[in-house]
Amino acid sequence: MAVTTAPNPLFQTPANAGQDAFTGKSLTSVIPAPAFAQPDARQAFRLNRATVILTQRGSREAAAVGKQLADVLRPSTGYPLPVLPAFVHGTGISLLLGGADPRVGQEGYQLKVERHQIVVRANTPAGLFAGTQTLRQLLPAGVESKTRQRGPWVVPGGRIVDFPRFAHRGAMLDVSRHFFGVGEVKSYIDQLAQYKINRLHLHLSDDQGWRIEIPGWPRLTSHGGSTEVGGGPGGHYTKRQYLELVAYAKSKFITVIPEIDMPGHTNAALASYAELNCDGVAPPLYTGTEVGFSSFCIDKDITYKFIDDVIRELAELTPGEYIHIGGDEAHATKPADYLKFMQRVLPIVAKHGKKVAGWHEFVKAQPVTSAVPQYWGTDDVDEDVAAAAARGNKVVLSPAHKTYLDMKYDKNTPLGLNWAGYIEVDVAYGWNPGSFVKDVPESSVLGVEAPLWSETLEDSDDIEFMAFPRLPAVAELAWSPWSTHDWGSFRARLAQQGERWRVQGVNFYRSPQIPWHS
Repeated sequence: MAVTTAPNPLFQTPANAGQDAFTGKSLTSVIPAPAFAQPDARQAFRLNRATVILTQRGSREAAAVGKQLADVLRPSTGYPLPVLPAFVHGTGISLLLGGADPRVGQEGYQLKVERHQIVVRANTPAGLFAGTQTLRQLLPAGVESKTRQRGPWVVPGGRIVDFPRFAHRGAMLDVSRHFFGVGEVKSYIDQLAQYKINRLHLHLSDDQGWRIEIPGWPRLTSHGGSTEVGGGPGGHYTKRQYLELVAYAKSKFITVIPEIDMPGHTNAALASYAELNCDGVAPPLYTGTEVGFSSFCIDKDITYKFIDDVIRELAELTPGEYIHIGGDEAHATKPADYLKFMQRVLPIVAKHGKKVAGWHEFVKAQPVTSAVPQYWGTDDVDEDVAAAAARGNKVVLSPAHKTYLDMKYDKNTPLGLNWAGYIEVDVAYGWNPGSFVKDVPESSVLGVEAPLWSETLEDSDDIEFMAFPRLPAVAELAWSPWSTHDWGSFRARLAQQGERWRVQGVNFYRSPQIPWHS
């Protein structure tokens, strides 16, 4: 069961305080919980046909945020909601850069709801976008409908000042075990953005499939990408499709982090090119779910020529600062060879202008302090990770028994695995990233990430069933101050999200721990 902490004095209003009579919502109804909320029931704002969306003049990005908000609100309300520069006078929703509470930083926002206007202020367009995601949740769930619904469309009054606890608030999607097309990934991006996730880690290669086009190595996709777990047709992203995903994520202020796993989890590449194998013989394609049996040939120069080509291409396609090199479960690679391999690969990433991220095993190679280990262990003690933190490396936390969204909820869950245990909603919510790993203080935690491995997942319905409602729990741990952490409040707020998911058509798991609204 999740730990309940003393309430934050800045977040001391009850969940139902200041509720609007029409919506049953208050400023504290949202997920992730805001850092500071001061409801004022006298100041509720009602959208109407005359409402306009005013954006910071001269800022194309602010205008784009306004357009995205209008695109959500127009179908359900039937209102025109024109998006206009802020020098135009009108009653409505203003999205403004500057003038916010200094605590909001680069990703936070200030939201003020009064009877005649709503004003979102932030220092950056990313902050404005975060504010609009909160605003969406403050409206009735019907606002998410793609067809016109009956109002009223009331936003509860008051003031929010909100900002993230951690810089890295991530989700990982495994597109290698089963391949997910561009539309399916975009749908997941849309869902992640609603909960202020700002990193999408794409697991692009594994034993079962290679999913990204690399010029000069065409068999990676034509052969290595031709199947998946269970023997299905697989698939891959062309360069254009990958760039489309990167751009779409960027429009939601999400940065893509591509992963090419190595030196293990490499059968799809080894099957595509015999010369990457020590014996020069390509193994057959693999459609099972075992791990730890494959390895690049550590002593062949062609291995590093191949890796250099792959990293160069990914670096050119990816504007984000990190390339993830995997490094986990390299059981077929001798420990000395693993270190030798990493000592050659780490400089390749740096040569192409990127920083390294990897599963936490790679810190045994003592990478530079800009490298980010992603801790996926199930213990609260890891000496190598603690030593890396002491040297100055920032850590992303993804403990498998807390954050792995592919773990079953219970023994009856039809999808997923259970090697790390069962993860119900209270388990996903009930841990503190700032004190989870011994000798890794909060100052050494870059953030939190929820991986979703796809051995048993085949389509968006499967993704949604395993991600929701646990993904919002991890998102709140990553965004909200620990002082707001309260299981009773969270489960009540999560129940309200269920109404929204039903309108959106999200195939979420009806956890018996949550008092879902009928």
